Amino acid sequence: MTTVTISVPDIGGADDVEVIEICVVPGDRVELEQPLIVLESDKASMEIPSPFAGEVVAVLVEEGVSLSEGDAIITMILVDAESTSVESVSTDEVAELPPEVASEVISVPEQTPELASDSFSLVAEEQIVAVPDTGGADNVEVIEVCVAIGDEVEEGQSLVVVESDKASMEIPAPFAGTVTEVLLKEGDQAEEATPIIKMMVAGAALVPKLSAGAESEEATPGAIDVADKEEAVGERPGILPPIISPRSPVLKTDEKRSIYAGPAVRKLARELGVDLNRVKGSGPKSRLVKEDVQSFVQKVLNGASGGRVAGSGIPPIPDVDFSKFGDVDIQPLTKMHKLTAANLHRSWLNMPHVTQFDDADISDMEDFRQSMKADAERRGVKLTPLPFLLKACAAALLDNQALNVSLMSDGENIVFKKYINIGMAVATKAGLMVPVIKDVDKKNLWDLATETADLAQRAKDRKLRPDEMQGGCFTVSSLGNIGGTGFTPIINAPEVAILGVSKLMVKPMWDGESFQPRKMLPLSLSYDHRAINGADAGKFFTELGGMLADIRKLLL
Repeated sequence: MTTVTISVPDIGGADDVEVIEICVVPGDRVELEQPLIVLESDKASMEIPSPFAGEVVAVLVEEGVSLSEGDAIITMILVDAESTSVESVSTDEVAELPPEVASEVISVPEQTPELASDSFSLVAEEQIVAVPDTGGADNVEVIEVCVAIGDEVEEGQSLVVVESDKASMEIPAPFAGTVTEVLLKEGDQAEEATPIIKMMVAGAALVPKLSAGAESEEATPGAIDVADKEEAVGERPGILPPIISPRSPVLKTDEKRSIYAGPAVRKLARELGVDLNRVKGSGPKSRLVKEDVQSFVQKVLNGASGGRVAGSGIPPIPDVDFSKFGDVDIQPLTKMHKLTAANLHRSWLNMPHVTQFDDADISDMEDFRQSMKADAERRGVKLTPLPFLLKACAAALLDNQALNVSLMSDGENIVFKKYINIGMAVATKAGLMVPVIKDVDKKNLWDLATETADLAQRAKDRKLRPDEMQGGCFTVSSLGNIGGTGFTPIINAPEVAILGVSKLMVKPMWDGESFQPRKMLPLSLSYDHRAINGADAGKFFTELGGMLADIRKLLL
């Protein structure tokens, strides 16, 4: 069998790079180009791929150690190498063997051999960089050329900026190298696959190291064209075809080409479910580092991502320069507005909302309320329809426990509440606030009228205590006289239902003999379908409407 030792290849001059991940263990069978370890310098992280297929015998490093070019990392047994006459040979030893012996150790019969990178020499090769996929845009205009002949560019550095009728975009370098020719100028029209520049790329291809006695033609870098490798191998059996480095350029780039992040950062993002398109890089050339991913996750968890939540999978709406269309005034959102937006968005994404609609006949209730107007003035309160709604909701919740619940986050348990606390949505200048009235079922209409008026005023004055906005079981959101015939309110999590109240309307209703004008109140009930089924919601809604139609039932 043939055993080889894999060493750290050329890593761009970086010294003492840290091993941050070991991808294999002894006994693993690895394929060509499969990652062996991951290194990280102060600028980037990089995977060290296996230069051939084989079985791992020993891992010679551990996480946390620092390595440089040439340091040994893995010992492997070559696949299908048992037939060789050499029992154990390192890649350095293979490079120093005479050609006739090297061809025995690393032969080229019917198949292309899989060899250690130490058996090859790095070759500087000129490559053409072309316009990648521009999302279907044709004839984009070059508005800026960012490089000149002789410039040393890094991978990810901008080469040109192009502009379509909808957007402008930078075309980054897919690899590092030296600019030898600029093929576009400002004002030129380009499309996908249009050549941009020519670059001399160090290490773009690998050719075998031969002994000094080999013919000079065979040792000439780039003497074998990749496209003709099969023919070349057949004609010159002692010569191996060049292996193209993973850094070799291609005319088309995938979407991830515009994301400049190392393997370790991408691995962390995959583990956390983070879309790197949404993360802003803080490293050199806006490269993404681990801290960028961690900071993004922290902001999302704190509700500071503009209402977007982790796992939603929804791309953000791009910003628009509205000043191009007229005068604008940009104002910062209040903290309350941002928190409300984040909470409502989280509720909408996590809860499958279902909304049912109905009209409640409150003609008799309104007649009774108007008759109590003088009594209310003597008490110094205003008797609005809200106390009646709260009292009716409390009674319906007592009879329909399925709506007075909350789901546990583990998805395994449901909490049945033995109290009736109902929130009421109040619009303020700072944003939407929901003070909670405690023990609604134990209070009379006058108590509720006094408490709701006090809470609403203190909400507008920003004088509510935190405990006065907690502990709700159900919420009532009333548009009152604002207007509208109905709406779909969003559930105030962790509650599972909310009642929307729209503007009272007088409608002709059939009483069995004739149409009579009746005061009809449009209601909409939104509920979390994970916790509440349609039958329970319908029963609650019917009972609620019946109590509002005949308030005497509230006494039962």
